[in-house]
Amino acid sequence: MKKYFFCSLSILFLCLPLWCHSENRKGPIIIDHRHTKIREIPVKWIEKAKKSLHIAYGHTSHGSQITTGMTGLVSFAGSLYAWNYGGKNGALDIQDGNLGKAQDLGNPDRNAWAQTTREYLNSHPEINVVMWSWCGQVSSATENDINTYLNLMSQLERDYPNVKFVYMTGHTDGTGLSGNLHMRNEQIRKYCIANNKILYDFEDIESYDPDGRYFGDKNIKDDCSYSGGNWAIEWQNSHREGVDWYRCPAAHTQPLNANLKAYAAWWLWARLASWDGR
Repeated sequence: MKKYFFCSLSILFLCLPLWCHSENRKGPIIIDHRHTKIREIPVKWIEKAKKSLHIAYGHTSHGSQITTGMTGLVSFAGSLYAWNYGGKNGALDIQDGNLGKAQDLGNPDRNAWAQTTREYLNSHPEINVVMWSWCGQVSSATENDINTYLNLMSQLERDYPNVKFVYMTGHTDGTGLSGNLHMRNEQIRKYCIANNKILYDFEDIESYDPDGRYFGDKNIKDDCSYSGGNWAIEWQNSHREGVDWYRCPAAHTQPLNANLKAYAAWWLWARLASWDGR
C-alpha cells in the first residue's frame, strides 16, 4: 500500500506543471464589444494588472489603434490608466511596436513573428504576456494560413508555459459576413473558444457602436463606414467630446473606435491579472 501511495504521488508531481497550467483558466477569455465599459472594471484589478503584467505587443498601423487609444485615455480619464515601455512610475509595462524582425502577424511573412517572439522572450525574461496584431493579412488568408497561425501560437504556448499569449482577429474590410475576412475570423474564434484560448476580437469591437447597435452585416470597413453612413462619426456627432468620448489620432479609423479598443484592452489586462469579469 505504501509503495502504491508513493508511486501515485510521484506521478502526480510529474503531471503537476501541465495540470496547473491547464487549470489556471477553466474557459476561454474572449474580449469583444461586450467589454468596452471601462468604468465597470474594478480599480483594484487595474492596479493589479499594472503591478503584475509585462506585455510585449507587436503591431503595425492597425494594431496601433489600441495603444493610441490607451495613450489618449490617460488624458481623458487620468493616470490610473498610464502605460509606458518598462512600467516606469507605476504604469502598465507594454513593450510596444517593434519587437524584432517581424512587424506584425503577416509582415514580412506569416511565420516570422513566431521566431521574433522566441527571440524576444529569450532576451526579455520579464515578459509574461505576448500579443500580436494583424494588418490586412486576414483578408487574403486561406484556411491553411490561419491554421498555420493557430499552430504557431499553440506551439509557443507549449514552449513558454508561463507566458499568456493573446490571439487576435483581423480588422473589418467591407466584405461583410460572407467575405473571406469574416470567415477566417470565425475560424480563429471557434478555435479559441474550443481550446480555452485568450482572444482580443478586433473585428467584433469595431462592428458595434457604444450603444450596442450592430453594423457587421452592413459591409463595415476599418474606418467605421458602412452601407449608409459611418457609425463612429455619427455617434461622435451626437455625443459630447471630452465627456462621452475623446479625440486621439487613430490610424485608418475614427477616434471613437480607438477609444473602444483601449477600453477593451484594459478589460483584457484586468482579466489577465485574474479578475473574473465576464
